[in-house]
Amino acid sequence: MIKVTLKRNEGRTVSAGGLWIFDNEIDQIDGAYENGDIVKVVSYKDDFIGYGYINDHSKIMIRILSRRKDDVIDEAFFYERFKDAWNYRKAVVDTNCCRIVFSDSDRLPGLIVDKFNDVLVFEIDTLGMDVRKDLLVRMMKKVLAEDGVSISGVYERSDARVRTLEGLERIKGFLSKEFPTTIEVDENGVKLKVNIAEGQKTGYFLDQKYNHLAIRKICEGKEVLDCCTHTGGFALSAAKVAKSVIGIDASQLAIDQAEENSRLNGFENTQFLVADVFDYLIDMEKQKKRFDVIVLDPPAFTKSRNSVKNASKGYKEINYRAMKLLRPGGFLVTCSCSEYMPRDLFMKIILSAANDSHKRLRLVENRAQAPDHPIMLGSNVSDYLKCVIVQVNDR
Repeated sequence: MIKVTLKRNEGRTVSAGGLWIFDNEIDQIDGAYENGDIVKVVSYKDDFIGYGYINDHSKIMIRILSRRKDDVIDEAFFYERFKDAWNYRKAVVDTNCCRIVFSDSDRLPGLIVDKFNDVLVFEIDTLGMDVRKDLLVRMMKKVLAEDGVSISGVYERSDARVRTLEGLERIKGFLSKEFPTTIEVDENGVKLKVNIAEGQKTGYFLDQKYNHLAIRKICEGKEVLDCCTHTGGFALSAAKVAKSVIGIDASQLAIDQAEENSRLNGFENTQFLVADVFDYLIDMEKQKKRFDVIVLDPPAFTKSRNSVKNASKGYKEINYRAMKLLRPGGFLVTCSCSEYMPRDLFMKIILSAANDSHKRLRLVENRAQAPDHPIMLGSNVSDYLKCVIVQVNDR
């Protein structure tokens, strides 16, 4: 097997529990390899570190799959990884619709697998996983079949920009016989149509599943505003109990899907509008409109460490505007989905917005992504979704 030796004092990320080895950490590579091959990684002292797949097109040159010296990276290895991931989901979430594989958090870097009823959606972001695509699909289906779970179709959504950093094309399409790509699912008693071919990511943001449910109690009989509603996740969960719900989004396609989902549930207390969130909040303040509950779930304002400062300004502004529209004793549900926005900084931003708007906050819950998107302690990358619920009062 090809041996990769790290430089002296390198490999600190891996030693701390991470799975990435960057190209500038490598001292030498003994033997010829093809990108995607499994290699053995050792320290400068020749101490075993782990096995991983290599790709010299990427700055992340090696991604570790195993730290056990006696492991063999073969079909049986991936079968056991998938079995472990599936057993975990069965223990912590409703598996009718869930994320079965969450990349590094399941020790399968570069791979995401989502399940929508009896359909699987694969997102493959790295060359090392791409060259094993057929094996991965076969082993995943085998694990589920042995547990009595039948899969009728498999679709690939490997169209994320990150693939270009691996020297891969962005692709999507069927990995099984063709089937309808719009699927009706049930989330916490709300019917939703998920378009796995054209929707965001793999078709739907499963990571907010239990946060959608968490707001339902505070929305009973209330007037609710859901900003950046996308296809209506928070809005429709609220609509089951709320007096009225307004959902806004900059995307006409998203609003069309939200309206369709509302009709699917027979809701008559919803209104969905195409609008820029900042413009809408300012306009509502001018009109002296007030709400009992406001949800802020914007796209990531920062996608790199270099833009955190500017993103902080955006998060503060949107929270400040929302707080000014809440009735005394109202509730703010505010989210950030950026891995580069630390949880403690996000809380400081919310508090700063409260101070500037002359509000005081009572923390209801400080939540994260659903447990089928597990956070690996010590890995900041996996702790990406913040969902903070606060009660807002005048000072």
